[in-house]
Amino acid sequence: MYTILHLGLGSFHRAHQAVYVHQLRQLGDTRWSITGGNLRPDMQETINALQAQDGCYTLETVTPQGERSYTVIESIQRVIPYQDDLAPLIAVGADPATRIISFTVTEAGYYLDADNRLDWPTFPDLRADLEAVKLGLTGHTIYGGLVSILRARMQAGAGPVTLMNCDNLRHNGERSRGGLLQFIDSLGDVPLRAWVEANTTSPNAMVDRITPRPTPDVAQRVQAATGWDDKAALMGESFIQWVIEDHFIAGRPEWEKVGVEMVQSVQAHEEAKIRLLNATHSCIAWAGTLAGYRYIHEGTHDAAIRQMAYDYVTDDAIPVLLPCPIDLEAYRDVVLDRFGNPAIADTNQRVAMDAFSKIPGMIAPTIRDQLARGGSFDSVAMLPALFLAYLQRWHAGQIPYTYQDQAMDPAVAHAICDAADPVAAYAADATLWGEMASHPKLVEALRKADARVQVFVAERAQA
Repeated sequence: MYTILHLGLGSFHRAHQAVYVHQLRQLGDTRWSITGGNLRPDMQETINALQAQDGCYTLETVTPQGERSYTVIESIQRVIPYQDDLAPLIAVGADPATRIISFTVTEAGYYLDADNRLDWPTFPDLRADLEAVKLGLTGHTIYGGLVSILRARMQAGAGPVTLMNCDNLRHNGERSRGGLLQFIDSLGDVPLRAWVEANTTSPNAMVDRITPRPTPDVAQRVQAATGWDDKAALMGESFIQWVIEDHFIAGRPEWEKVGVEMVQSVQAHEEAKIRLLNATHSCIAWAGTLAGYRYIHEGTHDAAIRQMAYDYVTDDAIPVLLPCPIDLEAYRDVVLDRFGNPAIADTNQRVAMDAFSKIPGMIAPTIRDQLARGGSFDSVAMLPALFLAYLQRWHAGQIPYTYQDQAMDPAVAHAICDAADPVAAYAADATLWGEMASHPKLVEALRKADARVQVFVAERAQA
């Protein structure tokens, strides 16, 4: 029996990775199970519910046609309650039966700048975590938590382990590993670094399934359909995809038996997903909020917003991804169909968050590629222009929900909006644009796009 220790028992993990492990167990292969917990004291109600239900919960899936189905997921065999010293998590991580440590963290939670260096100046919680670990305390960022676990594993002689990233960070295995090694270097722990380099691997992966935050009506539908008052029920779209580089140092489940694509390189799938799906998702969320919509599907069915998303993908994103083994035009159309699913009821609030890490990670690369090839990037420039208009609404206190952004310095964001020339100030922000900051062609494209966005906003105000 082997264990996958998962850090971050959020909705996405439970609607994605846990489902694949469950499906394998349903086929009779019960060699692998999941033990999960959190590095921080969040989601306490969900953790309590999962504990009370022995890790079981109902997943509702919905097709674009509105067909719903219900599955009880049983792959999480142990739920670890939060404890400040993380002792139970560390004990599982140091157990020889644990062969994979996986984690789901938002892009901003890796604290990486445009050069893939840990951004110590921007993130006080990262600096505090380093100091805590230096004092022999437990870390609570992904790096501090992993250091605490891996040190214990090294000392226990528990053998090699795969570190598996399960989120939207581009080149997620390489970059999270790079951040971890930099953190270890800052600690000055030479033996741990040598052990990590020799005893861990970090495969890149691409994950995909739209999973909104659970709302009370999900539990109500689950109870009506199954008779179970499930306190940890959640919902996701019927579409699901997982592509992983087959680079595991201590064995892995036979995921290919349940539809996971095991590949040598995930890059083509990753770039298609990040640029055609994730960036488009943000485009619709920002534009939809500006238009007064609450849900992603509403913006997707707005002809003007859908056209912005379509043009971005068709004019600017697809050309820089060719040649590609994936049919990108078909992928684009499937993505827009998925976003238009009203049964998902995914909110603009959820998708709009963390733009200060999404723009450099998901949108700027297409601008950079078009700039390098001397191409136009008028269509992709609409996406950051939409966020600038969104940011100005936030600055004025006119966003109808709380905007969350781990990578944003609110003082810097307010200063951009207060500037005599907000477009120029926005284009000059190195966090967003890296080496392209203040590039004349970037400024020019953002000015044109900003004017188009202002027309769009004015038309919606009159509607």
